[in-house]
Amino acid sequence: MFVNDVRKAGDNRVPTHQEKEQPRAEEPRRAEEPSRSAEEPPRTEEPPRTEESRRAEEPSRSKEQPRRRQARGERRIAQLLEAAASVFCSTGYTAASTNAIAREAGVSPGTLYQFFPNKEAIAIELSERLMVEMRETYGEALAPVDPATPLETAVAAAVDRFIDFNCRHPVVYTLMHGPDVPGRIAEQHDALHTALVARIEALLTPLLPGTPAADITRTAHVCMAMYKAGLELVLSREGTEREAYIQELKNILLRYLEPLVGDRPPTGP
Repeated sequence: MFVNDVRKAGDNRVPTHQEKEQPRAEEPRRAEEPSRSAEEPPRTEEPPRTEESRRAEEPSRSKEQPRRRQARGERRIAQLLEAAASVFCSTGYTAASTNAIAREAGVSPGTLYQFFPNKEAIAIELSERLMVEMRETYGEALAPVDPATPLETAVAAAVDRFIDFNCRHPVVYTLMHGPDVPGRIAEQHDALHTALVARIEALLTPLLPGTPAADITRTAHVCMAMYKAGLELVLSREGTEREAYIQELKNILLRYLEPLVGDRPPTGP
């Protein structure tokens, strides 16, 4: 009984100061589950996307961006080629440099090297682009003519087309006839020369009926050689002096062909 009284007395005693400062152990809290609104629809898991679906979902900008990049790149290439043509004409191909071309284009050499690795690549690209236009121009100039067309008219029309193209693009002569040009350009020139001679042969054949093919080929080569010699003189002149040399070139070709065409036998009954 004495022990029970002591326990009861101990339960009623006043807590000491240290006991008051000790915090009570807190009971663990239950993790509260996030409340879901009644209006929120249940979430569904998306099926895994396949490689085909990813490709199908690619936005159209994947095509637009390369197009814009290509357009900007093409403008820059045209700018560099125009500058290269100017440098090649003023200094020649051998003395030209990529630094001079970049300076003429108003860009840094680093920008130039983003598009072309060296001077040769620039010259080849320039030549190939001009070759397309040249073939079209020369093809029109050497189109078949009516045998009744006066020889003077046919010669003048062909020369005028040839000269007009070369005066607008003088770099063609520089690249085609200058020393140390890339071998690829020399091959293009040889192929073009062969094609032009064949077109001149086709142009002369109806004007020289009954003439052996070998003679027509020889005449075509001579006409081509005279034109090239006159072209160099024409390109080195300006204004009225250039016009005078163009007329001299026409006269030379006409005087060479007139006796040949004049000696042809009459056609028809």
